Amino acid sequence: MKRDMNALQELGEALIPLDRKYLIGLELPETLFNALIEAKRLTAHGAVARHKQYIGKLMRQVDPAPIQALLDSLAGNSDRHNAWLHQLERQRDKLLTDAKAVETLINDHPDLDVQQLRQLIRNALKEREQQKPPKAFRELFQLLKTLYPEPPLIDPREEK
Repeated sequence: MKRDMNALQELGEALIPLDRKYLIGLELPETLFNALIEAKRLTAHGAVARHKQYIGKLMRQVDPAPIQALLDSLAGNSDRHNAWLHQLERQRDKLLTDAKAVETLINDHPDLDVQQLRQLIRNALKEREQQKPPKAFRELFQLLKTLYPEPPLIDPREEK
C-alpha cells in the first residue's frame, strides 16, 4: 500500500514542472490543480517536501492512467506517439520519391504554401545528393507535424 502511495506521489511530482496547458487538459480536481501551480512557486526545501506529500495525498483521489499516458507521450515513450512519428517519416519519404504524393498533399491541404513545400522537397533532394546536413529534410518533417497534429490522448480503459 505504501509503495502505491509513493508511486502516486512521484507521479504527482512529475506533474509539477509541466506547463499549465497540459495540466488544464488533464481536467484535474481544482484542489490538485491549485496545489501543482502552488508547488512551482515554492523554494524552501522543507516547504517543497511537505507540499509534494500533500500533492501525493491529493493524487489518491485521481485516476493515474491518463496522467501516466500524458507523461509517456511527452517523454516520447508511448507506442501511439512513436507510431505517429513513424507515419510522418513515411509520409516525408513518400513526398521525396513520389510526385503523386505531393499532389495529394496539396489537394488535401488547400491552405498549404505550395511554393514552400516544393522548395523544401527540392532542397532535401539536393542535400541528399550532395551529402550535406539534412536541414530541409528536417524542415519538411516539421511542416508535416503542423499539418498532421498528434492525435489526442485516449484513455487506456477505452482501448480495451
